[in-house]
Amino acid sequence: MSIDSGVGLANATLQQRLVPVRLFYDFLMEDGLRDSNPVGRGRYTPGRDFGGHDRGLIPRLTKLPWIPDERQWLDVLAVAALEPARNRVMLALAYDAALRREELCLLRTDDLDPGHRTLRVRAETTKNRLERIVPYSAATGVLLSGYLVRRAAISRARGPLFLSESRRNFGEPLSLWTWSKVVRRIALAAGVPRFATHTTRHLCLTDLARMGWELHAISTFAGHRSTESTMRYIHLSGRDLADKLARGMEHIHAWRIGMLAQLAADGTPVGAGR
Repeated sequence: MSIDSGVGLANATLQQRLVPVRLFYDFLMEDGLRDSNPVGRGRYTPGRDFGGHDRGLIPRLTKLPWIPDERQWLDVLAVAALEPARNRVMLALAYDAALRREELCLLRTDDLDPGHRTLRVRAETTKNRLERIVPYSAATGVLLSGYLVRRAAISRARGPLFLSESRRNFGEPLSLWTWSKVVRRIALAAGVPRFATHTTRHLCLTDLARMGWELHAISTFAGHRSTESTMRYIHLSGRDLADKLARGMEHIHAWRIGMLAQLAADGTPVGAGR
């Protein structure tokens, strides 16, 4: 990107650009050529003013991941319905099992357990080297069965689940870049250009939160080492949070009404005298 393009750099890019400059000044300090590093590090120091934080040269921004609304999701599915069996089942699995791109593309035939509708995400394909077993839906199971028939016509050998069907790479394992191109083509055709390979993972984890799953359970499903990582993936809208608040208040209201009913019955509120 040129300096005069009029388009600013993303916060993450600016943070990356600062790293070599900061390390260069660290080197100068080690050699005694400077007394301080002008490119500071943001860090937490207990007991300091302003909440105990030293601010970095550029504030680090954390934004919620984008997920499609219902209309956009339906538009994506309408376009995906016209795709070959392989692409349809890949999109379904990417959502159903909240798979990362690498985890999806590197699935093998022996990772599947159709009898229990589960698949094994091998440790070597994951970002943090944590193996996990995840389920997929009955609808995705139907798509998968159809694709396995198609795959058998390409190759009956065990190995990579998703194979290329292009004349140039026929029968070869599908590459990460090919899948990215497929998703990009679907996104543009659906008029949802922000839709990407990781969007289905964000959407699945958010939907699990909307259904009331506990954070620890979502973290295990996603293959995260900590719930902090999971929180960055979950995008609850203002409406979702308002609904949660309303349900919580309804529960509290019902509890108070129950106490009043007890008071009216015998003159003693529940819990009195404790």
